[in-house]
Order: sequence, then C-alpha cells, then structure tokens
Amino acid sequence: MSDFVGYNRENPRTYLTMDVEEILKFADNLVFAKTGKHLDNVQEAILRGTWQGQKYPKIAEEAHCSEGHARDVASELWKILSDVLAENVNKSNLKSTLKRQQFSIVSSHYWKDTVQIGNVNICPETLQSINFTKTRSPSTPIAENTQPQIHQDLRDAPDISSFYNRTSELATLQEWILQERCRLVAILGISGIGKTAIALHILPQIQHQFEYVIWRSLGTSPTLETTLKNLIKFLSNRPETELPVSTEELLSLSMEKLPSHRCLIILDDVQTLLSSRQIAGNYRPGYENYSSLFKLIGETCHNSCLILNSWEPPREIVALTREYAPVRTLQLNGLGAAAGDIFREKGLLEPEKWESLIKTYRGNPLWLKIVAAMIQELFGGRVGEFLKYDMLFLGEELKARLQQ
Repeated sequence: MSDFVGYNRENPRTYLTMDVEEILKFADNLVFAKTGKHLDNVQEAILRGTWQGQKYPKIAEEAHCSEGHARDVASELWKILSDVLAENVNKSNLKSTLKRQQFSIVSSHYWKDTVQIGNVNICPETLQSINFTKTRSPSTPIAENTQPQIHQDLRDAPDISSFYNRTSELATLQEWILQERCRLVAILGISGIGKTAIALHILPQIQHQFEYVIWRSLGTSPTLETTLKNLIKFLSNRPETELPVSTEELLSLSMEKLPSHRCLIILDDVQTLLSSRQIAGNYRPGYENYSSLFKLIGETCHNSCLILNSWEPPREIVALTREYAPVRTLQLNGLGAAAGDIFREKGLLEPEKWESLIKTYRGNPLWLKIVAAMIQELFGGRVGEFLKYDMLFLGEELKARLQQ
C-alpha cells in the first residue's frame, strides 16, 4: 500500500510515496502538533485498519477492545484530524484526505522554515523523519505552478455591474465557506434584495480555493435529471449519451466528484422549484426529488460547497441548519445608508430626505432603483415632492414581482 504522495526536502521535485507505517508516523506528527500527545495503540489500530479497508469489528479485534470503544476513539480521532487539516475527516474519506495533503507538502512551502498543513505549522525536519520511497526519477520535472487549475462554467451567471455595501455578509459567507468548510449555504431574501449580486461578488474572493466552479440558474424550472446531467457533464467531462437514465444513478454519479475534488456549485433562482400559496419550503409537483440532492450534499461528508439562492429555504435546509452544522442560511435584509449610492447614481436631490425613502421601501435595492427612476422622471429628482403624496408607489414591474 504505497499510494500516498509526499515530498523530499532535499529534492522537492521528486514525487514520493508513503506506506501504512509511514502514514502512521505522518498522522502521529499531526496529532502531536495539535494535542501534544502521540497516538496510542487503539488510535494506531484504527488508522491502520481504516487504511487497509477494515470494518470496526475487525479493528476492535486487532486493538483488543470492544467495538463501541473503538468507535468512540475513532470519533475523537477524526475530530482531531479534522481540526488540524481544516476539513472534515472520517473513516470513509481518510485515504483521499491524506492524499490531498500532498499539495501542502509538494507546493512552494518546501523552501520555508515551516510547512503548513491545514491549521498547523510543522517543521520540515519532522516530515524528513518519515522514510519515503521514490516513485519518480529526480530528473522528472513537475509543473512550476502547483496551484490547482480552476475549471469554470459561469455561462448562466448574469452580468451585474452595481453592488452595494454588504461587507459583513461577505465576511460571513467567506468564513462559512473557506474556514468552516460548510457543505451547503442558502442565501435567502425577497426578490430584488441582492442574493444573486452577493453570490457573484463573493466568487472572486473564494474561487481560488476550488478546482471546479459552476453557476446554474433554475429560472426555467429544469427537472432534477436535467440539472444533474448538466452538472455531471461539466464535472466529469462525460457526453450525455454515456450518462445513466435513472435519477438514483445520476445522484450517485454526481456525488462521486465532490469528496475527491473541491467543487463550488451555485444554483440561482431555487424558488422556482417551490410551490406558491402553500407552507413555505414545499416543492411543486414533479420537483420533490430535488430534496434528495440537497440532503445528500448537506449530510454527506465531502470537500465541496453548494450555494443556493432562493426567496425561501427548501424544507430540508431548515431541518439541516443548526449551530456548528455544515449547512447554513444567510437571510439578506435591506440596505441602510448604503442605499444612498443608488440615489446618487440616479441623480436624486435632497439627501436629507433619502432615509425616509429607504425606510418606506425597506432598503430593497431593486425597489429603490425603480422608485428612484420614477422620481427622476416625474419630479426632476426631488424626493420631497414625491413624499408629499404619502403613498407607496409600486409600478407595473414591481407589482409583477410581488405577485410572484
């Protein structure tokens, strides 16, 4: 079992492998850096058995303890490794997770005094204590740029030039996605509040952390099968003629990429899947199977993130969202003083009256743009003249959106 790629301090251009004993040393270094303690016999048996594909009863037998005790120790061990590596680690993804750490070692950090692995800095001398086995000639070159290539498909992403101050919301999203490794994030709010705009604005700040970035609009209410085939064709580069027909097989195939590659998927206009005039979060007839996709992504351990933009959350999102869970919801509220930028762009007068206008329309950017254009056209930009009428102007465009 020599399939973990490491690096050689003396010759960083050499690819190397680690067997199970060396994996134990590597994991021991990570645990020691986090806790100040080395692996005990049960922890070693869990790592060895997991690496060799054993189930917990067999691991417990090898460790001379009960299966329940082995599971408890394993749960604590996965938590320690998750904290160190800054990503979810469990029995099913241990191998793929440790393999991905090759990037932290083979990367440009090799000439520094310390190598950062997840949240922990480890000195290269510690890594040198592991006996590596060469698998590639030192003369074989590797690419100078060790950053993973980003594959993007943003064909459905709209072009939104204006964006108004959402500093705290952007910081929250960035923390959830990059630091806390949330698997599913729902951005919620009424039409025109800026869900799509903030999702577009966060992209440049986080996309470098992902290998695949895809934006899809559900505005036309595609079936789950259509959406899954669309995602699989991009993530796996498979022609549609080679894709399975059944929804279960498509779901299984779509989930294959998420544990081994860091993928960012944005689904816009999710509210088109939901029923109107019913309890919030219920699906329209024929779209109920989307719940299977959202539950799989929210409940399954993987290294990717799905962002949903919707007027309201699908019902399973509410059930999965809780403190410290990898599923979060961000409720967008109206703009405050930052809405003044809209009025300046529209050339409105009397800034001292802008706050009243913002409160009347709840700071909704779209609504404010519509009413600002009307004030400019009918009142020459004089906000006070409009406010004299003491009425809520909607207009046909706004009426149509509210009717939805």
